[in-house]
Parts: sequence; C-alpha cells; structure tokens
Amino acid sequence: MPDHPKTTTVAIIGSGPAGLSHAIELAHRGVPCVILERSPRAGYAPRAKTTHSRTREHMRRWGIADKLAEASPFGVDYPSHVTFVTRLGGYLLHRFEHALDCKAEQVEDFSEHGQWIPQYKLEKVLVDHALSLPGVEILYGQTFTGYTAQADGVTVQIHDSASGSDWELAADYLVGADGAGSSVREAIDAKMEGTYGLSRNLNVIFRAPDLAKAHPHGEGIMFWQINGDVPSLIGPMDKGDLWFFMPTGISAETASSPKEAETMIRAATGIDTEIEVLSSDEWVASKLLADRFRRDRAFLIGDAGHLHPPFGGFGMLLGVGDAVDLGWKLAAVTKGWAGPALLDSFEVERRQTAQLVMDAAEANHTILANQLILPHIEDDTPEGEAARRDSADLIRKHKHAEFYARGVVLGYCYVGSPVIADDGTQKDWKRSLDYVPSATPGCIAPHCWLADGSSLYDHFGSGFTLLITANTAPEVIAAVESRAKTTGMPLTVLAPDEVRLAELYDAPMVLIRPDQHVAWRGDTTPDAAVFNKLLGKDCRIRT
Repeated sequence: MPDHPKTTTVAIIGSGPAGLSHAIELAHRGVPCVILERSPRAGYAPRAKTTHSRTREHMRRWGIADKLAEASPFGVDYPSHVTFVTRLGGYLLHRFEHALDCKAEQVEDFSEHGQWIPQYKLEKVLVDHALSLPGVEILYGQTFTGYTAQADGVTVQIHDSASGSDWELAADYLVGADGAGSSVREAIDAKMEGTYGLSRNLNVIFRAPDLAKAHPHGEGIMFWQINGDVPSLIGPMDKGDLWFFMPTGISAETASSPKEAETMIRAATGIDTEIEVLSSDEWVASKLLADRFRRDRAFLIGDAGHLHPPFGGFGMLLGVGDAVDLGWKLAAVTKGWAGPALLDSFEVERRQTAQLVMDAAEANHTILANQLILPHIEDDTPEGEAARRDSADLIRKHKHAEFYARGVVLGYCYVGSPVIADDGTQKDWKRSLDYVPSATPGCIAPHCWLADGSSLYDHFGSGFTLLITANTAPEVIAAVESRAKTTGMPLTVLAPDEVRLAELYDAPMVLIRPDQHVAWRGDTTPDAAVFNKLLGKDCRIRT
C-alpha cells in the first residue's frame, strides 16, 4: 500500500494556479498543507495567458516574480499589443499598444507590471516554488471523493488511482481549488447561480513555422480577426512557433477536428502556410457564482466558486486573489493570533470582488469579433475604407476597457467587511475604470516607489504594518505597538521618508493587512475594539 500522509493542517483539492498559490501563501506563513490532484496537469489548452499586475505583486512577495519573468517565452520586453485586423493577412483596423499593463516599465500604481505567459509555464514556476517550501506536499493521481466534518477538523476521503486504494486524510481545513466541475463544491452543497452558455467557442493550439513572417502587422500578443468567414482571435503562444486560435460565437454544428480546425485557420487568416494542429477544444463561456463559498471548515477558491468569460484575462487574477485572502486568514487563525470571524470575512470580501470582475468580463464578452463585422469591411473600395474606419471607431469605443482594465485589477474595495474599520469613507467609494488609488479602508494600499528605488510594498511586514505617513509623536506609535501586542497582532512599524504618502493615504497612521489592503487609518491611537475587529475577535457573522 502507498505511504499516504495521515494528517495535515490544510488539505487543498486541485493544483491549478489557485491551489498552488494557496499552498504557497500558507507555507510562507508556516502552515503545512497537502495538495491532492487527480492527474498531472499537462497540455496547452484551454488555459490562461494573462498574468495581471496584482497577481505578479503577490509573486513578488513570495520572491518569484523574477522567475516568472525569466520563464516568459518571448521575454518581458515583447510588445503586448492587441491588434484588430480584418484577417492576419488583411487590413489593419486598430491597435491597442502595451495592453494589459504588460509593458516592462516602472509605473507608480503598482510594484509589478503584468505579463503575457502561457499558464503551463506559470504553473511550473508555482510548482517549483511550492515544492521548495517546508510543509508543502503535492500528491498526483488522487481523487477527492468526499469528506466528513468534525467540530475541530475534517476527514477527507481520497481514491488513489495508481494503487486503486481508498484512504483518508485528517486536516484542520479543506479548500476546494478543483475548478469548474468542483467536487468540493458539490460536497458542501453549494450551487452555481447565473447564466450558463453565453457563447460557444473553440480553443486551438497549432504550430506554424512561417506564420509570424507571413503577415504584415508586426509583433503582438493577440490579433482579433474581424471578417465574415471566421471571426476569431489568434496570436503567438510559445517558442517553437506555437500559436493559439480561438473562433468565437460558433454554432452548435461547428466541427472541431484537427483537419477542420486547420481549414478554419486558413480561412480566418487568409494565409496559406504550413500548419500542424496540436489540440482543438470546445468551451462554453458562462457567468456563474456559487451561492456559498464555505461550509464550516471547507472553503471554495478560484473557478470552484465562480466562472466568467475569459475576456480581460481576469480568471487567474480572481483565483489567486481568493487564495491569498483565505491563505493569510487561515494562517492567522491556526497560529492563534486571530479569531474565527476573520474566516467569516473571506466570503464577504471575495464574493463582492468576484461579482465586480464577473460583470466586467461579461461586458467585455458582449462585443466579440462577431459583433464588429460591417458590410464591405474587406472591400478595396471607398466603401470598404469607410467601413474599416467605422469598425475602428466601434473597437475603440467598446474594447478599450478590456485591455486597459487597471480599475478592475487594482480598484476594488472590501466594502462592508466585518474585519475592516470603515472611517466613514466607504459610502463614497466608487470604482473607476482607469484606477484612482484610494486609502479608503478595504482598498488595496496605494503604491509608490521610494527614493532608493524600492517599492513601498517591499517594506511591509508579513503580518500587519503600521504605516506612518506624517509626523507622529513617538508615544502615539508606542501606544499602537502596545495595543497590537496586547491583542496578539503581529505588527511592523514603517515610517518612510516620503512626503507623497500623506496625500496618498490622507491620514498620518494606517494599518495595512498582510494582503496589502488598508484595514484602518486615523490620527489617534485606535482602541482595543478596533484591533479585535481587524483580527476577527469581536463577533461572528455566520455559523
């Protein structure tokens, strides 16, 4: 019989980006975990390619943002242009330059730029890092079959596909990161609510050695093809002349065999070149949200709890955000410095964030290549030129928000969270598409680069951080430290010599959580009730 582990602190089902990120967050905080994965993740599709700036900021905390940059198949300086054309071999309509904040430059709003990288390469970086950390174990060939709950933990039932044996793992907590078809979601009796089947699409991966040289539109990460034959997206994916191709809004009768996929690529691009189709998968865009993210000691993160169209590249952003939020909270509770209400806040905070992201993704999905086709758009006539100008106007109007979405990536706020001390400004908070940094409690702490070239975030502690933005009496700071010690809050005091912080944070003292969200701000020492609130010690909002 295989020698399976018998106990762990957190059992994680699923080894995608959410599950791996959760394990890494836990391990960095000294919490052991076991990841159980049904089968080794392999293949190319249909997975993400966009790693947004916020996700890379978490990777910076973990010390692996540079490793992800090194794994980029075309280098981080590769232009992240998104180009709209009639066909890859046809007319240029419009180009969004340096989309998705992927340009490798220092920007005041964040500590890490975005990155265009295939998900399988990102997962390799995450796996390598996870396995380098004490307390992380990844077991493949393990299928979650159920669990039983106890007052002080869970017993997870697992089937080992290699040996054919069934075994059990005792854990303090269970986390379902097992994707759209989540078995953990079913086990906690959570139901997906929303709209299934917004559109049918194909995801094709193919090799084309001469395609990059055969079209006139230069380098870029994505080309939208606006034509009546095969409206679609296409772009380079990896070294070895690998490309992706995604016909959008296909009918139920559309065939997806490799031969038929090759025919579609030729028809869509208008280029006759060598093509080898490696995979072709149909997928359905939906907008679905679980009616619960938790039952007692079992939680859902990532696609197990929410699904949305991939337009905007927000899926991994949302899943890793879930993993971090739950990760530091589980660590705080298991280490004994936070109360049970901290875990209750997970669903309050992440459900509203999921809804915001899902709404943005659905809006992006409303206008696909299919909706941008105009009569005569490919004609070499004055009518054709006019149609292409009109199409370009539509593209600028309807697609700009998809590729410059800093407000979605960074501009959310945990309004109404039971572990955030609202100073009365949450009622006035509004998300902006272009992102306006805000220190309203619940928002991501505004970022800036310090005089020595370092990121403000690099100086935050692993627990809470007391950020001093203006002259504050030493006895006031000492009083905050004393209150933190009394209530068990791990606290780092940070007082950078940076005049911009006072305006950015609009308060002389700010308490920042381990996940870089503002928890409290003010000009006098917060009383013990505030500390207890931030640590989830003052109340329970659900059982």
